Amino acid sequence: MLPLALGAAWRKPTLLRCPRLACSTSTAAWTEEWRRLGLGAKSASEATNRTLNRLMFVQCGFGCDQHGDRASGGATQAAVRACRNAIEFNSIPGMVDHVPGGRHAMLIKVRLGVPDGYNVDHDQIRATFPYGNLLPIEVIPGGLTYASGRVVTELGDTDDTAVIVAAAVSIGYHDPSFKGGTVHDSRDK
Repeated sequence: MLPLALGAAWRKPTLLRCPRLACSTSTAAWTEEWRRLGLGAKSASEATNRTLNRLMFVQCGFGCDQHGDRASGGATQAAVRACRNAIEFNSIPGMVDHVPGGRHAMLIKVRLGVPDGYNVDHDQIRATFPYGNLLPIEVIPGGLTYASGRVVTELGDTDDTAVIVAAAVSIGYHDPSFKGGTVHDSRDK
């Protein structure tokens, strides 16, 4: 029964359809849109010897993948979700003004806590970021697996294993005049 205060104004909720491809939650969909717009993070070449020594932004995220074939040891979907979770509600307009070379020169450092025995497709992680230069991704033991209690074969499940990945995303730039060493330091190695 409807509350009287709502009266005739109450309407059944409807899902809004987004006509733009970018509204999709599919990594491939927004990666393709970014490509059409000339966006997308590049892999920072290790040969350039650039380090993230001017740290400007650090954010953490969490990603879970409850379905899919785990036979190949994949935690990629959970890792992509963790990276998206770390950056999706942030806006960093100051990068254009404060990073020499603007947002296309910024460096991105990703550190992922992934359950032992699972792997991550680094190209799909890179595709998560709309601009910048992705430094080599660091994958360390972490995250967890658990029994979801449900096997959905239509989604590729071979068992009920769910995978959780934690991500730390750091953003900044390389300042060649900085003589103080590397600011971005992982103290728990």
